[in-house]
Amino acid sequence: MVKPLPTFALLFLIVPLVEFYFLVKVGGSIGALNTVLLSITTAFIGIALLRHQGMATLGRFQKNFMEGKTPGGEMLEGIILLVGGGMLLLPGFFTDALGFLCLIPFTRQLISAVLVKNVSLQTHAADSANHVIDGEFVRKADSRLGKD
Repeated sequence: MVKPLPTFALLFLIVPLVEFYFLVKVGGSIGALNTVLLSITTAFIGIALLRHQGMATLGRFQKNFMEGKTPGGEMLEGIILLVGGGMLLLPGFFTDALGFLCLIPFTRQLISAVLVKNVSLQTHAADSANHVIDGEFVRKADSRLGKD
């Protein structure tokens, strides 16, 4: 029996095919050199935008932290910024478009809201009633330290 591919594996196969399709289409329209230059230009613009948005998010994080508020939203936005920045560094127009969506504040907040709504975080807190270890100890002098 053949198992279905996980979502990540499908993305790993589909995204490069989509990128290749767009690179060929754009390259056929504006030429190969212009396509490469456009891809490099979007990476530089993305890095500049990432720096600006990252510093703004860091500022909000520090402000909330200093006010005693939990900066959870800023932490999630920081992760989205990192993913968006990584996408911008990959060559191609499809990942650049997704990366820019992660860097625009409005769409980043929408992505954050969708993630908070649809992703459940599971914590594995120790149940102290069921994990009690009973034991005894004896403190012995350590002769290597020169103390008795």
